[in-house]
Amino acid sequence: MANDRINLLGMPQAALEALFIEFGEKAFHARQLMRWVYQRGVTDFEEMTDLSKSLRRKLEDETSIELPEVLSQHDSEDGTIKWLFESGFGQAVEAVFIPEPDRGTLCISSQVGCALDCAFCATGAQGFNRNLSAAEIIGQVWHANQALPRRDNDAADFAVTNVVFMGMGEPLANYRNVVPAIEVLISDLAYGISHRRVTVSTSGLVPNMDKLGDECNVSLAVSLHAPNDDLRDELVPINKMHPIEKLLDACWRYAGKRTNRHITFEYVMLDGVNDSLAHADQLGALLRNRPAKVNLIPFNPFAGNEYRRSPADTILDFQNRLRQHGLVATTRKTRGEDINAACGQLAGKVSDRVRNRLSEKRRRVATA
Repeated sequence: MANDRINLLGMPQAALEALFIEFGEKAFHARQLMRWVYQRGVTDFEEMTDLSKSLRRKLEDETSIELPEVLSQHDSEDGTIKWLFESGFGQAVEAVFIPEPDRGTLCISSQVGCALDCAFCATGAQGFNRNLSAAEIIGQVWHANQALPRRDNDAADFAVTNVVFMGMGEPLANYRNVVPAIEVLISDLAYGISHRRVTVSTSGLVPNMDKLGDECNVSLAVSLHAPNDDLRDELVPINKMHPIEKLLDACWRYAGKRTNRHITFEYVMLDGVNDSLAHADQLGALLRNRPAKVNLIPFNPFAGNEYRRSPADTILDFQNRLRQHGLVATTRKTRGEDINAACGQLAGKVSDRVRNRLSEKRRRVATA
């Protein structure tokens, strides 16, 4: 049965080479297979004509290349595209493609839901079910590159030039699957994306930030959203475990491991909550003279949430105040809002595992 086979999708080169050696084959076949799957988009072993017939039969018998099923596609008026990917048992995750003249950015998910429960995020409001596998993560990229035309009609120029782990889930809470996926993204045998064009966004899992800095040379974005612990405890609950001082120390360690590396700090603008000039001054004091950039994100509303987006002039004043502190500060352009594909709006379909377990326990107690 297919689900008993080894899924080769999302396996980094070293793991594939080890598998071929285990099969009694030469390691270089791993490189051939990666080119077929990622660069040519071929998933049928019979079409991989530079592999021997006997090897193709062995691969067919013992392995598979299983892609996540696409349940729907939504197209925004601004060119943004959102896909809903099936993830089993009635669950689904979302990925978003944002086209720009000089790049194509794919925002991908790493978990079915999220356990961190940030106050302003639609994903966290749905709860958490499970981690995505490396195959499910890479499958989002594979589909986007196959569904979209190559840039400038160049057969070697993929539509996706940048990948950001900013979709559903906390990437560093799924470290063991995110890192192999990154290895595939940056491999010249697969998509060959520059280290600087792969960005991992985290709410602040400090131990895994340090680990990522040692093992991967990728860009890091930190969901800060508040300039002091009291407010961040309310907006980003993981702050109670890793408060701002410890989080920033980890950021500077990360930046120090790479030359000319900056940390991007994401800061959602919530009307009357974190958007005053006093907040801007606190943030400026935290980040001044550090390798930091600030990306201000206008809040994107979703059903059942009480927050409001800061007015445009408030965001501009906040940005200008940060610049007075010597910081590089930009405001993210809202994309895909008409299809609920903007930052913070991704929800997919999630059955919260913890809530369901507690509900079942309550039912058993009630009927006992």
